[in-house]
Amino acid sequence: MQEVEQIKPYGPDHRDKTEQVREMFDSIAPAYDFMNRAMTLGIDKLWRRKAVGLLRSATHDDILDIATGTGDLAIAMARRLDPLTVTGVDLSAEMIEIGRRKVKEKGLSEIVTLGLGDCLMLPFPDESFDAVTCAYGVRNFADIPAGYAEMHRVMRPGGTVMILELSTPRSPLVKPLYDLYTRTLIPMAGRLVSKDTRAYSYLPESIAAVPQGQAMCRLMEQAGFTGARAIPLTFGTCTIYTATKPH
Repeated sequence: MQEVEQIKPYGPDHRDKTEQVREMFDSIAPAYDFMNRAMTLGIDKLWRRKAVGLLRSATHDDILDIATGTGDLAIAMARRLDPLTVTGVDLSAEMIEIGRRKVKEKGLSEIVTLGLGDCLMLPFPDESFDAVTCAYGVRNFADIPAGYAEMHRVMRPGGTVMILELSTPRSPLVKPLYDLYTRTLIPMAGRLVSKDTRAYSYLPESIAAVPQGQAMCRLMEQAGFTGARAIPLTFGTCTIYTATKPH
């Protein structure tokens, strides 16, 4: 199977994955929140709530949210964890603009700051954050090990990394329905709503190829994290990964 870093939204051309991912999210930004709710039947809100809850017992004064998109996870953490700061970065200027409007509307501008940033070259000094999070973004990294290495670099000792990522169910009862839904219905709906003919075909391709379960945990531990664990949700269609940076 092709490695997820080699799967690009718009196929094999001269642009690297980072450039293509930026273009894709700029293109689908206006429809992104609607499609998230529609694709998951609103269950994505429950997944985020579970993920945020796992950070409650960890130190979380200063949080970095990578691939923050339109800021849903950053906003949820600011509301539920009472941190000092939540900083969100994303490749897409269009997604960040929508996220900033949402942060302002919810009165969280003093806590949440959103800006442009590449997960492979984070614009922060070493040991700047207590927790680093990423929702639905790791499979879009051009280099997953390098992305985890950057998370480790900017995290303070004793800090927590929390990854929320879509995954493929293993149940022989669930998987055929899942495949039909992700490979046929979602691309069809995505083309109608977002007008991007490739973005929602790339989605199931990248989910199928991204490291999952213990394979993802090994990547986190190879970057220097310890105690990595995988928590499957909703028949395995989503997984939360957590690990810590040793003192």
